[in-house]
Amino acid sequence: MKETRPESPPEGALKQSLRALEAFAGPTVLIDPQARVLALGAEARALLGGRLSPGQRFHEGFSGTEEELRAALRAQREAVFPLGGREERGKSRSLRVRSMALTEGTRSTGWAVQLAPCQVDPNSREELFHGLWTQDLRVRRIFRIIEKAARTEANVLVRGESGTGKELVANALHTLSPRARGPFRAINCAALSPSLLESELFGHVRGAFTGAVRDSPGHFRLAQGGTLLLDEVAELPLELQAKLLRVLETRTVIPVGGRESISVDVRIVAATHRALRREVEQGRFRADLMYRLRVIPIFLPALRERPGDILPLAERLLAELNARGGRRVLRISSRARRQLEEYPWPGNVRELRNVMEYAHVMGEGPTLTEAELPPEFNEQLRPVSLPLSPESASPAPAAAHELHLEDIRRALAQTGGNRARAASLLGISRVTLWRRLREAEESKPR
Repeated sequence: MKETRPESPPEGALKQSLRALEAFAGPTVLIDPQARVLALGAEARALLGGRLSPGQRFHEGFSGTEEELRAALRAQREAVFPLGGREERGKSRSLRVRSMALTEGTRSTGWAVQLAPCQVDPNSREELFHGLWTQDLRVRRIFRIIEKAARTEANVLVRGESGTGKELVANALHTLSPRARGPFRAINCAALSPSLLESELFGHVRGAFTGAVRDSPGHFRLAQGGTLLLDEVAELPLELQAKLLRVLETRTVIPVGGRESISVDVRIVAATHRALRREVEQGRFRADLMYRLRVIPIFLPALRERPGDILPLAERLLAELNARGGRRVLRISSRARRQLEEYPWPGNVRELRNVMEYAHVMGEGPTLTEAELPPEFNEQLRPVSLPLSPESASPAPAAAHELHLEDIRRALAQTGGNRARAASLLGISRVTLWRRLREAEESKPR
């Protein structure tokens, strides 16, 4: 039997240094100037799944070529490399790699390499499309619809929740269209009073009302030869809907206080978070206007409906924040990742951007932890007794199918509409509560 030699002092010191490095910077591998592995920290070993051991060349743990990895090491820049070998269930398929040169005086002694999970699947096709990023197949299909619609003059209706990127879609439709050299204008129909909105849309003549000291062209004329985005178009008052319909039919506008029609050549993109058909049924929107606007409908999915995009988007946003300077976040802790995945994201990508910026500013060190997320992610409330509907079998339903909509309404009423607290009262996750509300909404007649 081969005698086991006691660990030499240098090797023991090396492991001690590794433990200190991992405590500060996360999973770390030490390699020599020839890119051979000297030692791996415990976290790095787990992250690599046994793909590397001391004595191997660093590139042997990845699918990338030796030249690519050596170039990344020398440049000391962050790069993403797919893991080599057979994939382990539940593990990330690629890692973010960043090196730090180690020296003794002027002599290079190798690198300390920091590793971090990367959620982007290298075998799936990710796409950045005019400011919209995804690796979700459905969203990439929407990109192709946008490309086709952009080549036409047809009016487009973009429907999606707040923060899903409706204005980015409108910009893409304009940029890819023959009107790209013309102006792009946008107006939020919910942000102005009806009288001011009419003036902003169609313009006014001098003296049309108090304060009208000069003529104003309005958005339709300012968008001549280009594209006009009517954001939150469902909020238009019925009177203005009739005037907008006339503009679309005659391709002319009459300014407030004016008498003469003025020709306009504008492509309309409308956006809303509401179902226009339901608004028509409720008498809040004109059916003839809906058909004029809804020639090509584009439906943007909510972020919670594309869960595979949540963590990759969070990592991309953190990379942007890192590039601004100050704190450098190299990884997201497992608990923080779980909270990000379970959160229902009512504000979608816009909310995710804000959450990442909050955590980046409020925290310290290279690891973003769950404690650095905004307060709504860390509310820990004890379930309290709640009078439930007679149909419910227990005060804390064990599954979504046992939960009745009336119970959710009672919980929301008791918590003042706070969904996180309502979920805690009911003993369910925020995602389950959100899903039940969504199912109830979708089951309504449209």
